[in-house]
Amino acid sequence: MRDHDISQRRACRLVGVDPKTVRRERPPDCPEIRKEMQEIAGKRRRFGYRRIGVLLERKGMRMNHKKLYRLYREEGLSVKRRRGRKRARGSRTPMPEAARPNARWSLDFLSDSFGASRKFRILAVIDDCCRENLCLVADTSISGARVARELDALVRVYGKPACIVSDNGTEFTSRAILKWADQNDVPWHYIDPGKPQQNAYIESFNGSLRDELLNEEIFDTLDDARRKLALWRYDYNTIRPHSSLGNRTPLQARRALEQIDGSAPGALAQTETEDYQTQTRRLSL
Repeated sequence: MRDHDISQRRACRLVGVDPKTVRRERPPDCPEIRKEMQEIAGKRRRFGYRRIGVLLERKGMRMNHKKLYRLYREEGLSVKRRRGRKRARGSRTPMPEAARPNARWSLDFLSDSFGASRKFRILAVIDDCCRENLCLVADTSISGARVARELDALVRVYGKPACIVSDNGTEFTSRAILKWADQNDVPWHYIDPGKPQQNAYIESFNGSLRDELLNEEIFDTLDDARRKLALWRYDYNTIRPHSSLGNRTPLQARRALEQIDGSAPGALAQTETEDYQTQTRRLSL
């Protein structure tokens, strides 16, 4: 209008807009209501716009439901739909580095079969620092309470870990495990769903166990599987060289680290005079 010196009415007619939309100034878009909505949604994350509107009405902020919904969407307050089952959060503290024995343990389950295709499960626990396999528990069914009992046995032998890492399996998120972690003051870290690389040490161990034993042997009974798992575990910890440890065994790596840092506090079986096979008999097979 300034460049061509024409009236506002003619300019609107040429552009094809209603002069009322140009002349009327846009009113302020409820900044107080937006701020109050943000505060309510921050405290009550699962509230939709209708319940937020009820709380706003209690504070004297009444409006049309269409306007309420528009402000609600513009502020990005839509409730995200939850998918899948509820998962335990575990500890929110940073995961400690596995720089010494008992700094971090990793847990996972494997499965195989014996006899006429009857399946059984294997609970594997390793020390991420020295790659030592602490136990291989085989049974047809392993509950969260059974996992807690096996952890108690491991703590009596090796001492208490600084933290434990696992996936979100039902056994690891059970009330028995949450109670055990709270009573023993052990931070329990759960990896993100679908992110096994976050628990890479136990995944690497699982690959070795399946490649070197489970895919090579046929198990006749559960006792036969337990016997072969115990023999393989002894070989894995005391004879088999590990490239990540400079071709040393996990037992050699643990002893070398303990000589530098001193013996692990709280452990009952850390002297070199006790035979390794006697030590392993304390744990369930």
